[in-house]
Parts: sequence; C-alpha cells; structure tokens
Amino acid sequence: MSESWNPGVVCASRTDVGMRRTNNQDSYSVIPAQSRERFDNRGHLFIVADGMGAHAAGELASSMAAELIAMNYFRGAIPDAKNSLHVAVAEANAEIYQRGQQNPEFHNMGTTASTLALLPIGGIIAHVGDSRVYRLRRGVFEQMTFDHSLVWEVQASGQVHPDSALGQALPKNVITRSLGPNSEVQIDIEGPFELELGDKFLLCSDGLSGQVDDVEMATLLDCLPEQLAVEVLVDLANLRGGPDNTTIVVTTVTEGPLIDDKKAPAKPVSEDASAYRGMVVSLVVAVLLAILSVVFLFLRLNDGVMIITLLGALISGVVAATFYSNLKKQTRRRTLSGCGERGGIPKAYGGNAPYRRYMAKPDQTLFDRLGKTVAELREAAKLKNWMMDWQQIDQFQQDGLAAMGRGDGKTAIHLQAKAIVETMNQLREQHNRSADETAIDH
Repeated sequence: MSESWNPGVVCASRTDVGMRRTNNQDSYSVIPAQSRERFDNRGHLFIVADGMGAHAAGELASSMAAELIAMNYFRGAIPDAKNSLHVAVAEANAEIYQRGQQNPEFHNMGTTASTLALLPIGGIIAHVGDSRVYRLRRGVFEQMTFDHSLVWEVQASGQVHPDSALGQALPKNVITRSLGPNSEVQIDIEGPFELELGDKFLLCSDGLSGQVDDVEMATLLDCLPEQLAVEVLVDLANLRGGPDNTTIVVTTVTEGPLIDDKKAPAKPVSEDASAYRGMVVSLVVAVLLAILSVVFLFLRLNDGVMIITLLGALISGVVAATFYSNLKKQTRRRTLSGCGERGGIPKAYGGNAPYRRYMAKPDQTLFDRLGKTVAELREAAKLKNWMMDWQQIDQFQQDGLAAMGRGDGKTAIHLQAKAIVETMNQLREQHNRSADETAIDH
C-alpha cells in the first residue's frame, strides 16, 4: 500500500477451528483498497464464508466463495458497484455449483457468503446464508443481514411465535439458502447506506453468533479496539464449548476518503414519488382544461378551441388515472413481497436492513459475567495443576472493578476482556508445553 494513501479503515480478523472440529470450513477475505483509483472504483471489500459438506467439500466451497467473489468483483466490467457485487456473488455460486457437479465427493457442497463493500457512495452488502453483517454506530448494534435459516424464515412468516413450543423446537442450524447446491441462488442486497465516522462493522460466521449473544457482541465491540475485540470474541465462543469454527472480521471507518470526500448524493426519485407527482400534475391540468372548456361553453366562444380544451382535459384525466393505477400496483406489489409473506421482510433481494437492533451495555452484569468466565478458568487450572501466573490477570480485574465503581463501564469491560485474553494465552501455552512433553516422553 502506498505510504501516501490513507484507506480510512482499520481492520482486524481471525478464524479459529473451535474446540470440537478437526478442520476449519470457514474462509474470509479482507481487501482494503490499495490506491485511490481502486477505492474510487470498487472501495474496500470484506467477505466471510462458512462452508458445508462432507470431507473437504465445505472447506473448498467457502474458500472458493471468498476468492471468487473478490476476483469477480474487482475484475468485473460493470461500472455500478452494487450490480457488480451482485453479479460477482452469482458467478461465484455458478462456479461452486459446477465444481460440485464434476466431482461426486463435492456434490451438494455449499457455503454461506456475507460480503461488505465500503465505497464512496456508502456501504453495500451482498448476502446468502446465515453468516452475518452487523453495524455498530454510537452504541447501537444493528444486524444488517437477514438469516436465511429455517428459524428466521418461519418466524418472519408470522405463523409461529418465537417463544411458542414449536418456535423453540425448530432446529437452529438448518439454512434455507446457500451458494453451491443449485445453479442459481437469490442474493440479498442491502444499501448503499450512508457511512459515518466511527462506524464499526462486524462480519462473522455462526460459530460466533451461536455462542455469544448480540448484546455481548455489541458491548465488547463498543468498548475494545478492533484486534482485542476479535481475540476476546473468539475466546468466548471457544470457552462456551466452541462447537463450530469461528470467523470474525471487524472494520472501523476512520478519518479518510470514506468520510472526508463524502458528498451528499442526489437522492433518487422513488417509483412511488414519480407516480404521485405525475398523477397530481396530470390531475391539475385536467381540472384547469375542464374549467376552461366550461368557460368557453358559457361564453359561446370558438367551438373548435372549446373542443380542443375538452379533449385535453379528458387526455389529462386518463394520464392521471394511469399514474394512480401504477401507484396502486406498486403499493400492492410491495405489500405482497413484504408484509404479506414475510412479516415486513422482502421476499427476495433484501433491502430492508436493519433487521434487528440492540444496545451496547457496558454494565455490571456483563462485567460480572466475563469475570465468572475467568474464575471458571482459574478453577480448571487448579484442578489440572497447571502453572499459571495470575498476577497480571488479577491486576486487570482489580483495575476493572475500580473503573466500574467510578462509573466507567467501558474501561471496566476493556480490562476484563484483557484478563480473559491473558488467561487464554497462558492456557494455550500450558497446553502446548504439555503436548511437547508428551511427544518427548514417547
């Protein structure tokens, strides 16, 4: 990257196999623009993909998605970035599908794909599956993607309440849409949405969202620098069982071209607004011409002029009626594709973000919950007679307690998170030493 070029983003990422899997089927790409020209054309690109399939199929599908989406997007000839991103994902799906058809071992392999592009025009998301993209802005944490999962689809239909017996019984890990199993796939597109200084985006596989709740993610992201946030979120997922691979990408909008060069784009006129304006103008013209026709009739002026104005009134009336009919059709189409079938969520192609909203809460409850995690690790270390240096960890916790006592919740959470990461680092070192000693003994 050129020394003079400031991309205007800070990024951190990590992928982890977890505690129960033998291979990592997640993949990701973090591609900030390396030059002004690249930024102006395609912006910064971030991808998280979570593969599915027996043997190495899931791993192959996710790696293909992460590579092909980026390659297709950057090499694409379509000037509009939004359309280019949509086509890039669609082409990646076609190639993954073809690869699956060519080899029986890879048949029906699939992968989620959540892609975020940060551009001069704003943020754009292309999404398939149940990996997620979140945005944190001034303490408000919003899920910008709709989970293509059985649970979300059924709940969005409005037929099953989430707290009902059936709602609770639905399997959590069944996804309804992914790249690869079929030759074509519906791709949700969100944006472009405006970017603000300090916006943080979190892309993650369900290895994180399945183990760490949204408020915890929101608060840790709000309180911690990017790299520490990534580390502690992965550690928490693993400490809570780590049943799946976990992949996290975090990027923050800083001073730079995303903010400094931001120009208020001309707002496009919606179809509704266009039809409404046309209807009003046509109706006004029709009324005026009709009045003129009546005036000409009573004054017994030129019959030809009267007939022309009358015809003009009729034509304007027909045009107004046509605009009104189009407006009704658009409203009905939107209702059928949105509220009528998926509880306010469009039937396809997204465009209705955010889908859920949470508040960051750097309070005593989360501080204590994180502290309990450290206490459990301490007990496990004692039971296994591991040699641990608790001095630094204890200091982090004492300082965090003092910060919470003076009402500085963000600093308290930050210090408690550092205690978790330090504990996990020491446990990993202990595990590695034990493995080395075992290898030497054999």
